[in-house]
Amino acid sequence: MSTFQDLGLQDHLLQAITDLGFETPSEVQEKAIPVLLTEERDLVALAQTGTGKTAAFGFPMLQNIDVDSRTTQGLILSPTRELCLQITNELKQYGKYCKGLNVTAIYGGASITDQAKQVKKGAQIVVATPGRMKDMISRNMVDISKIQYSVLDEADEMLNMGFYEDITDILSHTPEDKSTWLFSATMPKEVATIAKKFMFNPIEITVGHKNVGSKNVSHEFYLVNSRDRYLALKRLADANPNIFSVVFCRTKRDTQKVAEKLIEDGYNAGALHGDLSQNQRDLVMKSFRNKQIQMLVATDVAARGIDVDDITHVINYQLPDEIETYTHRSGRTGRAGKTGVSMVIVSKSELRKIKSIERIIKKQFEQKEIPSGMEICQVQLMSLANKVHDTEINHEIDKYLESINELFEDTSKDELIKKFFSVEFSRFYNYYQKAKDLNIEAKHSSSRDGERSGSSTRYFINVGRKDGYDWMSLKDFLKAVLELGRDDVFKVDVKDSFSFFNTEKEHEQKVLDFFTDFKYNGRFVNVEVSTDRGGGSRNRKKGRRNDKRNRKGGNRSDRSRSEVRTSKGSSRPRRSRRR
Repeated sequence: MSTFQDLGLQDHLLQAITDLGFETPSEVQEKAIPVLLTEERDLVALAQTGTGKTAAFGFPMLQNIDVDSRTTQGLILSPTRELCLQITNELKQYGKYCKGLNVTAIYGGASITDQAKQVKKGAQIVVATPGRMKDMISRNMVDISKIQYSVLDEADEMLNMGFYEDITDILSHTPEDKSTWLFSATMPKEVATIAKKFMFNPIEITVGHKNVGSKNVSHEFYLVNSRDRYLALKRLADANPNIFSVVFCRTKRDTQKVAEKLIEDGYNAGALHGDLSQNQRDLVMKSFRNKQIQMLVATDVAARGIDVDDITHVINYQLPDEIETYTHRSGRTGRAGKTGVSMVIVSKSELRKIKSIERIIKKQFEQKEIPSGMEICQVQLMSLANKVHDTEINHEIDKYLESINELFEDTSKDELIKKFFSVEFSRFYNYYQKAKDLNIEAKHSSSRDGERSGSSTRYFINVGRKDGYDWMSLKDFLKAVLELGRDDVFKVDVKDSFSFFNTEKEHEQKVLDFFTDFKYNGRFVNVEVSTDRGGGSRNRKKGRRNDKRNRKGGNRSDRSRSEVRTSKGSSRPRRSRRR
């Protein structure tokens, strides 16, 4: 294995490396730094989160720029303000002996005027989020027409967040002869497209295998009913008393809701999502780094700036919509040579996603059971016993020993131990003594929708191709109005004037309640449980009768529906119930 001295770095950078305590370069640093120091080439580097990518592009950029010039020579784009600030701080540490170095962070949520002033002072390197950078370019607050190096960090996540047009616009203001370095944890088609468009004959560096998770992370899944998801989360936390974790949810609303429930139930928890102010986010992250927060509930976007090495668990409270995102999540643990666990709480309808993730990360999940109440009581009791056993004696207590001994004069050793540990044990025992078993059997392990129908409900709905739907648009519509997950609506079969779809049985009442007197575009949409098992021939007459009745209007109310917005911004209907 090489050393940093072998990579060709200058003495002032090596001194900073020594100060930071770095001993040997990581694999991505070992592969990227010599190339970027000696060749003016474009580069694509694929490496997981936590492998030292910032140093891999940071040291070559710091060595190659002219610190005596006030011209902006390097531009680094990152998806979130947390990551933007993290990169900025790391570059300042790497360049602490570069006299005259100015690295400026540009991100939303802070004064654009102050950021412009910092740039005008002579920022050789600008680290920016795409949205704020585009805004400053349009206001002529920053000049990137003479940059020599552009870096797209976490490129896959920037594209997932919809920054393609912003990135295109920003790079159009940069010179064609610059070197572009793209760093990404995964290589979906979108990243390959942007590499092809903005890069010329790039060198490709891969650490491990594309999209493969860290070897230090084990992967587990727990199968429960959707309604028991939160109870399962609490049990996993209680079964791991020393947990220091990130809990991932899909939406900001779910993130806030889960965090608030955990806090109410006495857990050291906090929320991290895009609706928080910068000050709130800073406070949450400070508490998390200081381990005042043991369970940080976060969205995927907000978690991009988390740079904490000793996270013990990643808990997927909900699986991400994009399977590749799972790699980012699990990469939050098992860092800096430590081991970690990635847990997934899934319902039956999500089982096929586990198989898809296994193919991507090239690892097998281990199915485990949610611990029983009594198992948790035992774990908590032994955890307390170990803490007491390992506690260093504070001799300030000596002056109180006489009074304590008098109090327990008639108490035997065994009785004293029982009394002491009952204080903590009774709390868990009283809560868990009648706790139900949350585990369910995976009666269907196949990923094919057709093999899931035994545990699901099939519905008839009186809309079809004539209403402008195909199977994908109807699935998206149902998923949005019912507020279900991506895989909770399946086996969608669209006919001319009616269709069929499935959900798990646990969602049946919710579906039927929702479509009571539900009106869309001036027409009542009728949903009923169907006896069709996939052929699409049954209930056709019923569908036509309902369609005819709905066109006439019947005796139903014509009260108009309100419009609300989906998470992607498209309008979707909200039901109105007849009083």
